[in-house]
Amino acid sequence: MRFAVTLRAIALILLLGFTWLLANSMLGGDGNSLIHSLFIGAEEEPTPEPRPHKYKCGLSAPCPPKHLAFRLTSGAANVIGPKICLEDKIILSSAKNNVGRGLNIALVNGVTGDVLEIRAFDMWAGDVSELLKFIRPLHEGTLVFVASFDDPATKLNDEARRIFEELGSTAAKELSFRDSWVFVGAKGIENKSPFEQRMKNSKSNNKYEGWPESLEMDGCIPLRAPLET
Repeated sequence: MRFAVTLRAIALILLLGFTWLLANSMLGGDGNSLIHSLFIGAEEEPTPEPRPHKYKCGLSAPCPPKHLAFRLTSGAANVIGPKICLEDKIILSSAKNNVGRGLNIALVNGVTGDVLEIRAFDMWAGDVSELLKFIRPLHEGTLVFVASFDDPATKLNDEARRIFEELGSTAAKELSFRDSWVFVGAKGIENKSPFEQRMKNSKSNNKYEGWPESLEMDGCIPLRAPLET
């Protein structure tokens, strides 16, 4: 019996020695890690993949100097409110309790990037005259950020649509009941704004029952040079 145990011990020692020699020849002389892995079960943790760097407001690339980074998100149906991020700061959201059904608008100084005012205008049961009082007297160069929530268009009249067109919108004239809309325009813009998206309310294509999907748009807006005095 003792002889059999001794033979087994010798066989195990020989096996370990053979494994070590084989590891040495295959791994250039360091077989200890292989033996450790085989007989102890230790494994090296894989190196984690580097995460892609995110810039202000989650942009995939930084904005050039003297540009504002922004991200606009329209509301989802009548449940999740819109969101506006400017220079990596959330200036409008449900969490901040400053959103409302209709058109959510932030006015921003086009020279300094400072937020001037934020308002929400109910375009289903509200009064369009309140919206007109807000957007008629804008100063030259004022940036206008707009994100829809639920219904942005029922109470819009021709004057309001025309003012948004003057701010650079191409979609305002056709904006309809429960469309999704995000837009950045400016007072005194010479061309149409490159920052605008509209998703039409369509029973056959709506993501939500009765509403189209939420829209998200981001980018970099150049600041204006200050006026010479």
